[in-house]
Amino acid sequence: MTTDTTMTDRVCIVTGAAQGIGKAIAERLADEGARVVVADLNGELAATTAAELPGDALGVAVDVTDRAAVDQMAADVVEKYGRIDVLINNAGWDKISPFLELEPEVWDRIIAINLYGPLHTCQSVGKRMVEQGGGTIINIGSDAARVGSSGEAVYSACKGGVVSFTKTIAREFARYGVTANAVCPGPADTPLFASISEENPKLRTALEKAIPLRRLADPADLANAVAFLANPASSYITGQTLSVSGGLTMI
Repeated sequence: MTTDTTMTDRVCIVTGAAQGIGKAIAERLADEGARVVVADLNGELAATTAAELPGDALGVAVDVTDRAAVDQMAADVVEKYGRIDVLINNAGWDKISPFLELEPEVWDRIIAINLYGPLHTCQSVGKRMVEQGGGTIINIGSDAARVGSSGEAVYSACKGGVVSFTKTIAREFARYGVTANAVCPGPADTPLFASISEENPKLRTALEKAIPLRRLADPADLANAVAFLANPASSYITGQTLSVSGGLTMI
């Protein structure tokens, strides 16, 4: 049974952490004493975000679709900190469009970032966690994986894959003391949502009416859920999917 219930000095990699939900997660973990690696495609913004965090944070540029870059990031983090305790796969991208109008070239990008990205990081970092005898993986899914989402067919497919992938690695990694869980956000007030809603200004109002708590998720709401699963006190929880949607989905 785990007796340590603090995040102090735990080394946490958060992908897509330069802004939005990823940044909120990085801030929450750093506030709890973790050493946070802010990993993002935008290396300059990652460095800026890391500089704003308390403690021994690091900003790194990484393209999660590039396996060599992911392997190098993992090696650099281990070289600097000696271990990786928590991996949070938050990096993602989508283009809203009816499926029949979505070009296959766009499918490729959505799949590369949202599905191949977590596959790359979980294998690369997972090997190190197995070697060190423990670790925590948290994959950011989506309620689109659980109930579908019009205009997000390929994205939903990817996130569905992430959820089932998470359950499978939870089974495979358990014997090594490594846990894996998925957090599935509902609609959240992020820069990505803002860019999407520019084309459909009524979308926000419609969603707020549909959500029982009558508001979009704040990035901090997702960060709180991730922090719960990242804490050693949650080390007996694995293979689970946690929806953070204000009650929009209840299954």
